[in-house]
Amino acid sequence: MEEYVLALDQGTTSSRAILFDKKGNIISKAQNEFEQIYPKAGWVEHDPLSILYSQFQSVSNCIARAGIKPGQIISIGITNQRETTILWDRQTGKPVYNAIVWQCRRTADLCEQLKAQGLGEYIKEKTGLLIDAYFSGTKIKWILDNVPEARKLANEGRLLFGTVETWLIWNLTGGSVHVTDYSNASRTMLFDVDNLCWDKYLCEKLDIPVSILPEPMPSSKIYGRVAKGIIGLEAIEGVPISGAIGDQPAALFGQGCFEPGQAKNTYGTGCFLLMNTGSRRVNSKNNLLTGVAWGIGDKVEYDIEGSAFNAGSVIKWLRDEVHLIDNAARCDELAESVKDANGIYFVPAFTGLGAPYWDMYARGTIVGLTRGVNRAHIARSVLEAIAYQMTDLLEAMKADSGIDFTDLRVDGGASVSNIMLQIQADLIRCDVDRPKTIETTALGAAYMAGLAVGYWKDKAEILENRQVDRIFKPQISKAERDSLYAGWKRAVELSKGWAKD
Repeated sequence: MEEYVLALDQGTTSSRAILFDKKGNIISKAQNEFEQIYPKAGWVEHDPLSILYSQFQSVSNCIARAGIKPGQIISIGITNQRETTILWDRQTGKPVYNAIVWQCRRTADLCEQLKAQGLGEYIKEKTGLLIDAYFSGTKIKWILDNVPEARKLANEGRLLFGTVETWLIWNLTGGSVHVTDYSNASRTMLFDVDNLCWDKYLCEKLDIPVSILPEPMPSSKIYGRVAKGIIGLEAIEGVPISGAIGDQPAALFGQGCFEPGQAKNTYGTGCFLLMNTGSRRVNSKNNLLTGVAWGIGDKVEYDIEGSAFNAGSVIKWLRDEVHLIDNAARCDELAESVKDANGIYFVPAFTGLGAPYWDMYARGTIVGLTRGVNRAHIARSVLEAIAYQMTDLLEAMKADSGIDFTDLRVDGGASVSNIMLQIQADLIRCDVDRPKTIETTALGAAYMAGLAVGYWKDKAEILENRQVDRIFKPQISKAERDSLYAGWKRAVELSKGWAKD
């Protein structure tokens, strides 16, 4: 009887379930969206019960579509939107407040207070993060300080905190298991990434009781089993939940980036670039983030991470706001119709510049315009801008880590663009590798779960599953690349500080 691994991919706008076989092939999948809640400008929330029910429904639908029998699913792995914060009563199982989503900026003022207290260097040293409302720590404090019931329950020993994988595991096991994995713990701004434990000093500074925090564990481990009596999940009763990992490191693992220097980039609305730095944690000098990528057995591997705010969103801007294209594919067609961008550079700093510049006052800029520039040149400059931003991040990572990356593995919606990936290869001077399986996030979670139960023997067996769709190799000289990149750097400088009073 064929056996499978089930991956739960709980994202920001939908919950998905995907069934994988031993070769990493997708057998079945299902997806359910849920409501986004915006109570105030800059605030983003989810109903934790909607997250739960949408995930359970996707599991039920996925199994039904596969037409498999109970017993054929041998393990479950979970990957999730990181940083999103849920607090609930351990006795009733009810959340005390909506989930505060990673995008939510309500605690920005609190973060400024922490910076004023001089905590920036300590937090960077211990957690590998910068002080920001992005992370879970200040979200937890906000709920404790603003929801009267929360602090009371915490004092009574009844309150529990979790990021989304913790919430799912607790519910799937009937409230018997309260754990998080190292990769998700690394995004709370409370976790000592060297000693793999909660930092008591930071918890005290934020007035967060350590008692509410889940137990940190490796990403590949049997945490517990699916409880009996969960409506719609009868087919997976007793199945071990044996993998948990945040979405971006899950994609790094799903891409087979097992060696130091291997990196993956997800080309989505923005871009998330992660590099495996092996057993060595890197201290960033370029305001990149570092943390635990995953833990397997007693071995932990670290990563360094950077992101660009605008990538695929720039193509949408071309389509929806300035109407230069009718669809995303048209951007590629136009870009391929010209040999270059005719000397123009587009800096997509619509919401400021992220790493390594960190200029919140920068704004979008097009420089180098002449009468001969047409919409094809502008389309090409947009694709080049996405690739230039990734080049900035990779250069910062090389400077921080001292590791010369070996290749860039890519996924995400915009990675279908052949011309953009060719430009990327030219700029970073190494191969860009696009796999056939683009569901790398869910696949990474499945691999974590399967390793824990022996479904896959080791990383070597997993690597045999990886199939390449296409490899893009550099095609221009280093001198030409350096000249193009120098022009980009000049353009970035011109975009800086534009919105500053």
